[in-house]
Amino acid sequence: MAYYLQLLNLTDVGRKKFEENPEWIREVNKDIELMGAKILTQYALLGQFDFVNIIEAPSDEVAAKLSIKLSAGGTTQAMTLAAIPLDNLIDTLKKEPHTPW
Repeated sequence: MAYYLQLLNLTDVGRKKFEENPEWIREVNKDIELMGAKILTQYALLGQFDFVNIIEAPSDEVAAKLSIKLSAGGTTQAMTLAAIPLDNLIDTLKKEPHTPW
């Protein structure tokens, strides 16, 4: 499984829907799981983005489908970034031969 950081902004429609029914966001989370991904943690944010999700998905393609489907619904705009566990990156760097440049 791969990990992704998903930054979400509510659209005007999404803000109205969220204000009218705050539990609506949990319904969106269920849809995410039906698409083959799992939300590991989720936070509401102050600032440029409204929410951040840490997601586990089987592939980049599933993560891309998730972003497209969420944005196509008209209530959110999603930016999804691949996240590499630090230990995995360190292990990969240790395995590579040292290059002098």
